[in-house]
Amino acid sequence: MEQIKATTPIEWIAVAMSVAEVLLARINNVWLYPTGIIGTVLGIYLLLNVHLYGESLLNVYYLVMSFYGWYYWLKKKGEPPVKITWSSRTEWVVTLSITFIGWAILYAILNHGFVFWRFNFPPSNVPIWDAFVSSSAWAGMWLLARRKIENWLLLNLSNVFAVPLLFYKHLPLFGFLTIFLFVIGVWGFIDWIKIYNKEKSSVLLAA
Repeated sequence: MEQIKATTPIEWIAVAMSVAEVLLARINNVWLYPTGIIGTVLGIYLLLNVHLYGESLLNVYYLVMSFYGWYYWLKKKGEPPVKITWSSRTEWVVTLSITFIGWAILYAILNHGFVFWRFNFPPSNVPIWDAFVSSSAWAGMWLLARRKIENWLLLNLSNVFAVPLLFYKHLPLFGFLTIFLFVIGVWGFIDWIKIYNKEKSSVLLAA
């Protein structure tokens, strides 16, 4: 409760925009992108302030993908989406490589600090945890882009580790937002399996 009372207006706005993004995505509304971009920019600012550099980099990736998604939506709207499928063995190799190689690289960077342009970022006090949250989410986003069902498993693995990290860094609203996203991830996993099975049944009946 003390953390909630100390929450800044910027964190409230960032979380509100992120919740709006998820709800707009659920009804397939293009406004999910501008609201998501606002929430992500504010999130990057807040995460940098508490030295969660891995999650900050992750949010930069989300920001780029939001602009790309907005452009792609407007350009390709009306065309059939890529079909939902399970990952192949090769895709699992790539997924695990992104997760563990990315984890090692991020840990090395966060553990020693780094300089970007004119800004000097000191070492993180939670480099292992922060690096794993980011690398597993990167792998999940890669699977999501390829419409693979397992993307929800990787994203929720990241969420499980992110929740205590965010509360530890006194970002309670972000912590509650991540719990909300975890629930959405469970629903998404179940829904995608249903969609996959329905499409597979349709193909078998057509044959």
